[in-house]
Amino acid sequence: MKKYILLFTILILGVVSCKDEIIPKPKNLIPKEKMEDIIYDLAILEAARTQNSSVQNYIKPTEFIINKYKVDSLTFAKSTQYYASDIKEYKKMYDVVKYRLSNDNSKLTSKKAVRLDESIPKNGIVK
Repeated sequence: MKKYILLFTILILGVVSCKDEIIPKPKNLIPKEKMEDIIYDLAILEAARTQNSSVQNYIKPTEFIINKYKVDSLTFAKSTQYYASDIKEYKKMYDVVKYRLSNDNSKLTSKKAVRLDESIPKNGIVK
């Protein structure tokens, strides 16, 4: 009898865990590309905040997202929860954001390097 109860429990857990959609899709789901843009902007805001920690009147990320993307906080929270329920897709979104940040960083770094190279005279003597 214990074997049947154990087998039944395992079977039920297997069926429940294989469910495709854990969290129902919200009515006003933020599109994936727009969500990636929001995550990107949040990463930039967080980086700016940590670099300038002495600034007192720093913009609040939630207010910035609401104003820029015209998305209310509840919609943003539900969309985040929905996308995060599918770990593989959510990771892909973050990989896109990571690539964009890395690409932007490379562009900025190369521009700084060019400026430094232009400021150094060819003969190496600074007048």
